[in-house]
Amino acid sequence: MEAGKFITLEGGEGAGKTTQAVRIKDALAEANIEAVLTREPGGTFGAEAIRDLVLSGTHERWSGMTELLLMYAARLDHMDKLIKPALERGAWVICDRFSDSSMAYQGYARGLGQERVRAVHDTVMEGFAPDLTILFDIDPILALKRVQTRGEDLSRFDTEGLAFHKTLREGFLEIARADPKRVKLIDATSSRDAIATQIKHLLMTQFAGLRLG
Repeated sequence: MEAGKFITLEGGEGAGKTTQAVRIKDALAEANIEAVLTREPGGTFGAEAIRDLVLSGTHERWSGMTELLLMYAARLDHMDKLIKPALERGAWVICDRFSDSSMAYQGYARGLGQERVRAVHDTVMEGFAPDLTILFDIDPILALKRVQTRGEDLSRFDTEGLAFHKTLREGFLEIARADPKRVKLIDATSSRDAIATQIKHLLMTQFAGLRLG
């Protein structure tokens, strides 16, 4: 088994990524693989502080470009202090959102465009990318119903209108179409157990030698 794999989970609000991230970590632990579970924006002290800035307040609090720069500031701290050190010691990292969210949210849904997002991305990332991205695809209407009933405080993105979330979904699907080797789609409308089973099969297909119960 090769060690040190970086797996990211992507998708719109209410897609169920957080639940499945925990299941992936547990499945890897059963296979005696150290797995680190983290999220974006966040994961480190500095990045979590930026998370509070980005997710709270009204729609008008930040422009799309300000959001993008805040996200990449958080991402740089996250990579340098948590993700890369974990990978270097041989751990697998499962991250709830990563750079594809910046392209989908700010590039597509906020209308910044791919070129401007990619320019910031290339400057910060210097070629660093996930080994596998699992995209949780779900109809935005169903997803927003889930968000409204899960009993949590709503973020600035949760309260955006349906048009925003439809554009967001199309952005994610376009990202998947452009990079099918890395980005794999999961039907997020399935049951939690069915999704977990799909993901296990996907992981074993993608990573030779991996065996998950």
